[in-house]
Amino acid sequence: MAMQSTTKPSLSQRWENYQPSKGALIWACIGAVVATIVIGFNWGGWVTGGTSRAAATTAGDVARGELATAICVERFNAAPDAAARLTEFKALPDNYRRRQFVETGGWATMPGQTTADRLGGQGCAAALSA
Repeated sequence: MAMQSTTKPSLSQRWENYQPSKGALIWACIGAVVATIVIGFNWGGWVTGGTSRAAATTAGDVARGELATAICVERFNAAPDAAARLTEFKALPDNYRRRQFVETGGWATMPGQTTADRLGGQGCAAALSA
């Protein structure tokens, strides 16, 4: 009787001898794709087109409001009766009336527009209140 070797093959030998089936390869590829997508959207900073458009719209609105606020404050302070108007402005009881005061005075109306910018008026009233 011949004696058979009972030694266990090493990991590298098993790796060299492994021949996966087509099904195993397909499932491995699908798993890699799913893992890539999950990691990309959760931790990689990937966003959908809708999320990107919403973020761009919000950033545009914020920037427009900040610019309108700066223009409004500058126009308010450049008025010849700015000190008297500021005293009158600060005497108003609430933010709503202060915003109305700024809009009615025309300081929140941006160049080329016919109506006051609401975000600019709110920001201007907040900046002048400080």
